[in-house]
Amino acid sequence: MAMDLPIVVGVDGSEPGLRAVDWAADEAALRGVPLRLVYASLWERYEGAHLAEELGKPSERVRAEDIVESAARRARLRRPEVKTTTDVVPEEPEYALLRESRNASLLVTGTRGRGALTEALLGSVSLTVAAHAHCPMIVIRGNHDNHALPATHGRIVLGVGEKPTSSAAVRFAFEEARRRGARVEAVRAWRCPAHETTDHPLLAGEPARLHEQRAAEALEAALHDAPADVRLHRRTVEGHARNVLVDASRGADLLVVGAKRRQRSFGLQLGRVTHGVLHHSTCPVVVVPEQE
Repeated sequence: MAMDLPIVVGVDGSEPGLRAVDWAADEAALRGVPLRLVYASLWERYEGAHLAEELGKPSERVRAEDIVESAARRARLRRPEVKTTTDVVPEEPEYALLRESRNASLLVTGTRGRGALTEALLGSVSLTVAAHAHCPMIVIRGNHDNHALPATHGRIVLGVGEKPTSSAAVRFAFEEARRRGARVEAVRAWRCPAHETTDHPLLAGEPARLHEQRAAEALEAALHDAPADVRLHRRTVEGHARNVLVDASRGADLLVVGAKRRQRSFGLQLGRVTHGVLHHSTCPVVVVPEQE
């Protein structure tokens, strides 16, 4: 049953990875589902079979098991009611996590880096997995306390794109708001192209009003099935969608965006807006796969 699918966390021993474990443990308790911690590394290829004699296992395997078991102890101390399992996989992390996403309710990762600059940028594993995951993926960003329950701010930001009707991201935001008792702030960015502006005093502002009206209509179309028990705030904002959503992420518990992947010669890719918020959001970002 889909509701029983675990939340899967990619662990690597880093501080961002441990914050992801904390967040995922809280979320698993909130949903009443198991937690699965996965460490993936090509230790077999790089260590070589001759090292298997040390403690009966390759040394990297010992390190991997220490990392994942330490993360599991942390999760069990935090949320003892959540069933927590672990796995160590001799595979590239990207491929392992993508395979895990086929049988997960959520896939959770942290940012990867050291220091202010690298911490601000998303690691290549998280970015690659976000572009291809089969289930919603959450990248834990921000320096908050990472608690999923209760909501720290009681606010979930939903980015509404160009084709929002029947959006999986919209449904995800409403469901998560219900679980948390939070309100949804639905945001639609709009811009007036430079070639549509005019200096005529009687026409000044008309193109802008038209684009703003279209944004409001798109927002209403996306939210037409909003459940009555979810508190909802609608907002249209002039500006680049990436910047508008990053600004909205301040003081939010989650930023939810849809991922309409584009098939190209070099593979499936995230759109510019999703790519941008994954790098710069100040709160956790949920990337929800959308069907074209």
